[in-house]
Amino acid sequence: MNREPTLDDLIGTEPTDVERQRMQHVHELLLEAGPPPELSPKLEAGPTLGMTLHRKRALKRRAMLLLAATLAVVGVFFGGYLVANGGKSAPNPVIAQALAGTSLVPQAQGTLEVWNSNAGNWPMTLTVVGLPTLPAHSYYEVYLVRDGKPWGSCGTFRAGSSPEEPVTVTLTAPYTLQKGDSWVVTRPGPGGAEPGQTVLRPVTA
Repeated sequence: MNREPTLDDLIGTEPTDVERQRMQHVHELLLEAGPPPELSPKLEAGPTLGMTLHRKRALKRRAMLLLAATLAVVGVFFGGYLVANGGKSAPNPVIAQALAGTSLVPQAQGTLEVWNSNAGNWPMTLTVVGLPTLPAHSYYEVYLVRDGKPWGSCGTFRAGSSPEEPVTVTLTAPYTLQKGDSWVVTRPGPGGAEPGQTVLRPVTA
């Protein structure tokens, strides 16, 4: 007949006084609680495809909320600009472009805003979320697209420590912009081929 082990069976007789009383109390509580329940067949079988897809949808919703929060921060910045400049209107982008992830990173999304030119240099603000971190010495690159093809680089950047972390960077387009110009974000192609693989492209209506 099996019996429950006593405290002496488990730790011997060395602890004494207050320490032993405390351990005896814990031992009695563990005996009273009994063994942990067995896993249900559903939990023992592990995650299903439905669970995995649900988790991906939840991550995407979280990414969208993070992007919205980042854009709200940008809005607060321009509100501060308005107050600091005596009620003058905050600057407006001359181009605002929404970006969506390609099949390579479908969860990614972003916005790109182009501001008034300074001596032919067009400052740009890019906010992205959902891009995985690249290996060391590898970077995402923003390309101006003209006539349907990557035409010129506008700078590089790195993603955050996790895909859920929004990243905002300032870039420059040092070109004479034309009607119909747009932008894409790429990652290094096989063997470092340029312009690389497109991971974010303009959202089409």
